[in-house]
Amino acid sequence: MSQGQVEQLSNTLPGVSKQETRTKQSWIEAWRIALRRDKYLYLMAAPGLLFFLIFKYVPLWGLLLAFQNYSPYMGFWHSEWVGFKYFHEFFTNPDFMLLFRNTMAISLLNIVFFFPVPIIVALMLNEVRKLAFKKFVQTVIYLPHFLSWVIIVGICFLIFGQGTGVINQLLVEFGGHKIEFMTSPNLFWAMLTAQSVWKEAGWGTIIFLAALAGINSELYEAAQIDGATRWQQMTNVTLPGIRSTIIVLLILRLGQVMDVGFEQIYLMMSGPVAQVADVFDTYVYRVGIQQGRFSYATVAGLFKSVVGLILVVSANRVAKKFGEEGLY
Repeated sequence: MSQGQVEQLSNTLPGVSKQETRTKQSWIEAWRIALRRDKYLYLMAAPGLLFFLIFKYVPLWGLLLAFQNYSPYMGFWHSEWVGFKYFHEFFTNPDFMLLFRNTMAISLLNIVFFFPVPIIVALMLNEVRKLAFKKFVQTVIYLPHFLSWVIIVGICFLIFGQGTGVINQLLVEFGGHKIEFMTSPNLFWAMLTAQSVWKEAGWGTIIFLAALAGINSELYEAAQIDGATRWQQMTNVTLPGIRSTIIVLLILRLGQVMDVGFEQIYLMMSGPVAQVADVFDTYVYRVGIQQGRFSYATVAGLFKSVVGLILVVSANRVAKKFGEEGLY
């Protein structure tokens, strides 16, 4: 664009200076150059961007249902607006504290017991010198990640079921008594955590192994010259080298603290464990889908999202105060 065209454009836009017009044109031109230069990279990223646009951002309009008495017959734009009516009903509902307790308890157990497991396994595999054994272990612990929760829960019933479960049959065979693994409220949270560890620990291990591979080998050589033991190398070189990865994944995990997984809990839920199994995800399904209270269920979903956002922002600020990069 010539100088005369820039001046003519700035004169036609009231309140816009020539400098601002030049800045906007430079920005647009920079985007054009980037698109021409990296067009194949943008083309490769297009499916992922479309996925987030269609399934993550466009559905945000549905949050308006929380402020409506939504009726499928009236439609999205013609349903009655009721303000914060369903918010008041949701937070004053006697089930709210029960749902909040169960959700937070399951999430805290996952953070305390599940989150460190991939780190520990990655550190242990990093010390293995036989490459064939290392790859074998990685494959074995990673395979459950590809199994659906239907299969995982089915296997648990075959192993821990009260009637035909292998463990209970062995207990009876050796003169013991059956244990209600799957229907005991006292064991339900532990069973969920153990299933999560078994299914997803392998995936987390791969992430931390990739982070370990990025540590400069010269740091280990310097530590060996100084006489550091393997334990001292791990505490003074390895762990600080993956600290940023641990913090980022922990922040992301805190953002999902209210999202404990619908499918796993729904498949594990039964009458005897209902009081410790009912969480926001199952409650939204029961109230929103089965009872057709779409607006009320949207309030519960919105509450989960807001809590996750607050935790992510708060954890990110705390990480930055301690000198870490954080998410942004």
